[in-house]
Amino acid sequence: MQEFNLIIIGGGAGAFASAIRANELKAKTAIINDGLPLGGTCVNVGCVPSKTLLWAGEILHHAKHHGVAGVELEVKSFDFQKVVQDELSLVDKLRQEKYEKVLKSLEYVTLVEGKATFVSENEVEVTRSTSSGQAGEKLSAEKFIIAAGSTANVPEIEGIKEVGFVSHIEALRLPRQPKELVIIGAGPLGLEFAQMFSRFGTKVTILQRGDSIFPHSEKTLTDRLAEVLSKEGITIKTNVEVKSARKENDKKIISYLVNGKSEEVSGDEILLAAGKTPNTQGLGLDLAGVEVDKRQAVIVNQNFQTSNKNIFAVGDVTSGPLRLESTAGREGTLAAENALKDAQLFIDYHTVPYAIFTDPQLAGVGFTEDEQMKQMGVCACRTVSLADVPKAIITHRTEGMIKMAIHPHTKQILGVHILAPNASELIAEAMMLIKNKNTIDDVVNSLPMFPTLSEAIKIVALSFTKDISKLSCCI
Repeated sequence: MQEFNLIIIGGGAGAFASAIRANELKAKTAIINDGLPLGGTCVNVGCVPSKTLLWAGEILHHAKHHGVAGVELEVKSFDFQKVVQDELSLVDKLRQEKYEKVLKSLEYVTLVEGKATFVSENEVEVTRSTSSGQAGEKLSAEKFIIAAGSTANVPEIEGIKEVGFVSHIEALRLPRQPKELVIIGAGPLGLEFAQMFSRFGTKVTILQRGDSIFPHSEKTLTDRLAEVLSKEGITIKTNVEVKSARKENDKKIISYLVNGKSEEVSGDEILLAAGKTPNTQGLGLDLAGVEVDKRQAVIVNQNFQTSNKNIFAVGDVTSGPLRLESTAGREGTLAAENALKDAQLFIDYHTVPYAIFTDPQLAGVGFTEDEQMKQMGVCACRTVSLADVPKAIITHRTEGMIKMAIHPHTKQILGVHILAPNASELIAEAMMLIKNKNTIDDVVNSLPMFPTLSEAIKIVALSFTKDISKLSCCI
């Protein structure tokens, strides 16, 4: 039996961050990977490929809808297969550069390919398929980090398995572009794929169970984003209860209820975007004394420690408050430190931003108005349209908005939510303002470049004390 200081189960962002920190601490480490190739969801079937295709759709769209007088552009051709192949090539390149090569450079880390299952609190059995059947070996360690990721949910819809569907994994490598696509679920995945395929020329329908396309953000902003997507030709149905799926000739038919009324929609393909389930099945967590919640997610404390003090967990496999690539990576680094050095490091998730990479993008950090009302019983918020931001006027991109929440007495900035081009970049400034406990006075006294979209943060800060319609650009 091979013995290690640390065994990491998984091969994605959280696992790699753990391995890199463990290597820095010169801990003898094994990283056990199964399922997706090294790099996990983000580089293989998540952020990298989806944002590559979104950028292609953005180029197509703005070539036709740039809004600049006197300029007329023509898109000579669009080859769906070539765009997809370019995306897959980029994925291969980044996986090699950022994961495979990095792993080879880690002196104290050993890669073990196979499925890991706990057989006791300090031992795992790793099984792999060979030409002669199943082969296995046992590994032991003082500490463990579980970073096994998650898998797309398959909702209980009558006939859905017989009719057939795709998850985000298959949708990123479809051999043919669907003429009509039905997406079950909104949220970041559903919204991004909807706009991507719509801009490629596919007729897209979103069926969302709740009344918001993204309930975790500001309703004013998500309602505006829904309007933008609808104007682009995407059909969005909310408060939907999907009942069944069936085939008619070469079409897939979804039957659903909206406010008690029966409706149907057809498509060439169905994309499931109804959340993800942690990959805890088959890990033997009961034998390791590791508890899971009702979602089958590993229960962790603020230091990423499970119910077994020697086993930690990070990323999508856990019950943590945010499931992002950025949080998974940081959790992995801190969990390795906590496991190997008996530290008590944690993340302040309130200062971590999110982003949805639609166009315009939706990003935010900190309190929403509803959260402020629940915690403080008061709303100290202001909303500004991008129509009041000079750079947005210049670029004909005034459809967005920015909303800020502050403490009613100290004027400390508590939340910022942005709907704008490149909102995922703008939110970095807001993140630091909240992390550093800055006030609106700090922002008002700052001097952002003119003209930039980043001025929107200063303008919304000014709106708490001034009528911004009576201010010149230089203010």
